Amino acid sequence: MAITITEAAASRVATFLESRGKGIGLRLGVRTSGCSGMAYVLEFVDELDEGDQVFEEKGIKIIVDAKSMLYLDGTELDFAKEGLNEGFKFNNPNVSSECGCGESFNV
Repeated sequence: MAITITEAAASRVATFLESRGKGIGLRLGVRTSGCSGMAYVLEFVDELDEGDQVFEEKGIKIIVDAKSMLYLDGTELDFAKEGLNEGFKFNNPNVSSECGCGESFNV
């Protein structure tokens, strides 16, 4: 089981954590939402919860809870700028379909 992060995403997360002034890493999770059933959740982590899995790459810790790991195993977290838009992208091999707006997915 693994979660990976690109250089672009690692740099962006490091900048966010530095400007925030605290935090041990970034939590990547899923929640039930949207047109297709699930949506990604990103939040800063100050303390680990029981059952959390920690993946460290490029100096960044990605924390995933056990329930979310079922849907996220193999995911690569990326950060991209496209024109005026910028944001995190999730390259998740488990996704079978996404909604038209790109906010939710189905496994």
